Amino acid sequence: MHIISRILILMTSRQVGVDNYGNRYYEGRKKNRLGKFKRFVIYHGQAEATKVAAQWHGWLHYTDTSTPPAEDRHRQPWQKDHLPNLTGTIYAHRPSGHLLAAGTRPPATGDYEAWKPQAQNLE
Repeated sequence: MHIISRILILMTSRQVGVDNYGNRYYEGRKKNRLGKFKRFVIYHGQAEATKVAAQWHGWLHYTDTSTPPAEDRHRQPWQKDHLPNLTGTIYAHRPSGHLLAAGTRPPATGDYEAWKPQAQNLE
């Protein structure tokens, strides 16, 4: 980030928290014309929207008025760790039949019937 951007952020906003990924969350010092403070995130590393934790997502979109706690809340055993967006990588999901999955598409079963509009009598 440029030094000018950092100075402007320090002058116009205040940091309200940091999440587990190192992203920093800010809130503007002045209210906008809708009467709300501007909220935004400065990503740690590459900017990727999927790195915003669920608690902070709610805060960013004014769903929750209070900032999330500094410590991570209790995680359920079924919750997985964050994975970056894998679209466009070799790890992206490719269903069977996809050209890059080296598979063949299953043949049509013949149970599909195309929809045909019926003429309606408007009298």
